[in-house]
Amino acid sequence: MTDGHSDVSRRRLFQGAAGGVAVGAIAAGGAAWGLWPEQAAAADRDQIDLTNAHPFYDEAHPAGIATPPQRYAIYMTFDLVDGTLATDLQTLLARWTAAIAQLMRGRPVGQVQPTRIDAVGGDSGEATGLDPASLSVTVGLGPGVFDKRFGLADKKPALLADLPALPSDRLTKATTGGDLSLQVCSDDPQVAYHAVRNLARMVRDTAQTRWAVLGFGRASAGQGQETPRNLFGFKDGTRNIRTTADLDRHVWVKDGWLAGGTYQVVRKVQMNLEIWDADMVSDQETIFGRTKLEGGPLSGGGEMATPDFTAKGKDGKTKISLRSHIALAAHENNNGIKILRRNYNYTDGINQFGQLDAGLLVLTYQNDPASFIALQTKLGASDLLNEYIQHIGSGVFAVPPAPRTGHYIGEQLFA
Repeated sequence: MTDGHSDVSRRRLFQGAAGGVAVGAIAAGGAAWGLWPEQAAAADRDQIDLTNAHPFYDEAHPAGIATPPQRYAIYMTFDLVDGTLATDLQTLLARWTAAIAQLMRGRPVGQVQPTRIDAVGGDSGEATGLDPASLSVTVGLGPGVFDKRFGLADKKPALLADLPALPSDRLTKATTGGDLSLQVCSDDPQVAYHAVRNLARMVRDTAQTRWAVLGFGRASAGQGQETPRNLFGFKDGTRNIRTTADLDRHVWVKDGWLAGGTYQVVRKVQMNLEIWDADMVSDQETIFGRTKLEGGPLSGGGEMATPDFTAKGKDGKTKISLRSHIALAAHENNNGIKILRRNYNYTDGINQFGQLDAGLLVLTYQNDPASFIALQTKLGASDLLNEYIQHIGSGVFAVPPAPRTGHYIGEQLFA
């Protein structure tokens, strides 16, 4: 490739390679100097194309759900301020829609350099010159949108309601709830931050930030992706939904104005990493029901082998503990329930005790929140993993279908 565009594309591609620009460039160039063959192959798998842009308008479903998980995520919820009218909410959604369409194309939401020297910039500017990096923005509407404030009670999705108290919940008010949510995902953390910052900035008179989580590492795999690992060091997402048939059956809403959309349940799960790190790996594997390195079920086979929850060892006990994480979450043991997960690791630095303050941002999508409630009720009551985790944040939102060109997210509410 000799034309300028190709050179730029290749450069941006290399910039996205994990493990360093030099590794990606050498491997892509075919030289692989200083790398063993298996190292070069690993570098090839880890490359990403920062020039990639996902479509926004006229899609069958909203972006950021079946979209292959990007490397970084920022999740933020908002409260609509007192005195907000239905027309204000309508305007907010219309402005967000127009801005998201620009952002997902790698464009600013307004002028970075205003024409008047004493004017405020329309866009904060930190993503200027950066590519779209597969940015996706997903908007959620919380139960509060459909209370008495806006006259939208008759449009409330039938299954949207606050989650009940669940076993093992240790929720804090500062990381729970919200009228609106934004899930912003990208392969460049600065692109993601720029997007959520400017979307929050443009609606400050109408909506105030409630809580936010900065995620990394996409702990759950999408279709065609190798399974990443959570902060406990285990693969996370081996049995995630991957097929169109499962998405149609378990994720997308079929009827009403929400048809084509879905329900989002978010949980902030704190991990006790120091305690976990002091545990024996054999015990860790019993807790998950999988081997740590390969990720195969303890009943035998590789990572993708179907777990056999009835297989027994020489001691007469099942090889996979019935209280293990995979046994309790398996669709075979839950009347076929499946949910789509887009999980990300997070860290908030160090807590007041000098320990790592980190965990998992769990983002799930399903066409009935009862699916999540059923699974979490079981996990929260019996999961061996509960000794090492705490659910400290929570929220539930309806995600409207993708807008058509010339229209805006949630427009059906105001028809």
